Amino acid sequence: METAFLETPLGWAQIEGDELGLKFVNVLDEAPTSTDLVPEILEDAVYQLREYFAGERQHFDLKLNPEGTTFQQKVWALLASLPYGRTISYLDLSRKLGDPNAIRAVAAANGKNPLWVVIPCHRVVGSDGSLTGYAGGLHRKKWLLDHEQGSYQQLLF
Repeated sequence: METAFLETPLGWAQIEGDELGLKFVNVLDEAPTSTDLVPEILEDAVYQLREYFAGERQHFDLKLNPEGTTFQQKVWALLASLPYGRTISYLDLSRKLGDPNAIRAVAAANGKNPLWVVIPCHRVVGSDGSLTGYAGGLHRKKWLLDHEQGSYQQLLF
């Protein structure tokens, strides 16, 4: 397993993967001790994440290999298909999976997403549009949604 780090507007991204694909992307609150080396196997992931945060990429084209249950994998596959700049409710997500009563299970799978930003769990909101539950913190979820709407630039002025 190889590891790389990327400084983002929301903290340091820790990126892990191997020849089978990207396994883990997480955001850290503190800078890691070593950030210089990017293993060749992770260069494309670092490049695409840089493009995303620069507002130049709306879809990731990476080989993914997250570990999870069959149900989690189904939820993550559906999340990966969510269009850039759009949101969906937990209820609508559970309906798309064929079980409107699976809201809690969908929310739990969403919370265990190991590929921050790449699998866009930040695009899932409450049925009333509220920003609910986000492992990286609601301030990051808001920033990501604003970024995808293009309004993050307005926040700078």
